[in-house]
Amino acid sequence: MRRYGKHTDEDDVRVRPNRKGNRPRTSIRPKHEDAEEGFVLTVDRGRVTCLVEDRTITAMKARELGRKGIVVGDRVGIVGDLTGEKDTLARIVRVEERSSVLRRTADDTDPYERVVVANADRLAIVTALADPEPRPRLIDRCLVAAYDAGLEPLLVLTKSDLASAKPLLETYAPLGVPYVVTSHENFDAEATEAVREHLKGRVTAFVGHSGVGKTTLVNALVERQRATGHVNAVTGRGRHTTTSALALPLPADEGWVIDTPGVRSFGLAHIDPSRVIHAFPDLEPGTADCPRACSHDEPDCALDAWVADGHAEPARLFSLRRLLATRERKEGD
Repeated sequence: MRRYGKHTDEDDVRVRPNRKGNRPRTSIRPKHEDAEEGFVLTVDRGRVTCLVEDRTITAMKARELGRKGIVVGDRVGIVGDLTGEKDTLARIVRVEERSSVLRRTADDTDPYERVVVANADRLAIVTALADPEPRPRLIDRCLVAAYDAGLEPLLVLTKSDLASAKPLLETYAPLGVPYVVTSHENFDAEATEAVREHLKGRVTAFVGHSGVGKTTLVNALVERQRATGHVNAVTGRGRHTTTSALALPLPADEGWVIDTPGVRSFGLAHIDPSRVIHAFPDLEPGTADCPRACSHDEPDCALDAWVADGHAEPARLFSLRRLLATRERKEGD
């Protein structure tokens, strides 16, 4: 067998022909500097629907992205056929850095994070005051996830014609969360406009228990119809009619709403409790004297003295501790 030294001539090197006739493999990846920017509208079984300028494009994730996931709200780079015509398929070659990520787990022991949406500014938590009954622990969990992701929360309380909103609003008043109360599952023009005022210029993700009227509200906001369901009279639970997240534009380019499937649980296994305090600027300075790795709900926590000295309202500290403790309680409690 012939051996070659370090300084072989090209004529001395045998090149094995490529039988397939394609280019040899290389570790050098193309930069795709000509890729067009797209906005991910929905993801369904590997097919990604994106908005490129004013065209809706169907695309697949490029192999070079590896295991990197693509979710609704992502800003991506796309190459290939960008005409948006029927039976055309483009390729997503780049996922831009995300400004925010809303995540959840199946439960509080599940180590696997699920990214719900990317690049949202606000989280609208939709809950019915009756039929089905409100679930404060689920609301608490959604608030914790919003604070962790850096999203501004908004409470939307529906069906106030069936029950009073006052008790629930009193519970969340110390948090200063903005809210809208609507009187019926079918949203009239006044209720729709009240919600829309909070969404202008933002990308807002909508979450909520099945049957609370979330998708009905989204339909009223965007003037587009997605399938809606009803509440089971026996179990009191809603029916899952939204099976995948979908981004929809508000009229007059005033923003985006992202409708997500109804949830029955919102796991927080991925949440670092130390990040939740950032949503309480009146309490955060008081943690300077806390013990290392303080849970903010223990005898040596410095927040008790901070509040006792009048730097913040006791109700605010109570709300913080209620949210931090929500991982240890079941959502139906």
